[in-house]
Amino acid sequence: MDTDKLETLLGNQAHEFDLAVRITKEEDIAVARQMAKQLAQEMGFSLADTTKIATAVSELARNIYRYAKQGRILLRKKNAGKSEPAIEIIAADRGPGIPDVDLVLTKGYTTYERSLGIGLSGVKRLMDSFAIYSEVGKGTVVVAEKRRRRF
Repeated sequence: MDTDKLETLLGNQAHEFDLAVRITKEEDIAVARQMAKQLAQEMGFSLADTTKIATAVSELARNIYRYAKQGRILLRKKNAGKSEPAIEIIAADRGPGIPDVDLVLTKGYTTYERSLGIGLSGVKRLMDSFAIYSEVGKGTVVVAEKRRRRF
């Protein structure tokens, strides 16, 4: 793991994003989900993709609350060049970190007894791009993106 990359991502400033939600209590998960849904609707995402974005944000916020106790969800509109508009999602925390990233991306793996273990692997499947940066004792950052499709 590139520690500099993790620190850079953890240091993202909220003002660089269209939305920032601080996750410190369980209710913040619903706030993050609703704000992501609203942003996706404003950008013209289909109902199906809006639901995928909201679900991904909800899972990432829940992971922050459950494992790190606090962190941030950052959302940014991307309209670069000739590509379709997209939403970038960054979930960042300075929690305990993940010792084995490949293992947590395995469907069904969980360390939480009331979980189905489909959170991070589900987010990866729902989004068009997905990357996770984590280091034990430093924190975790998930960067995901969903592009708007034309029908």
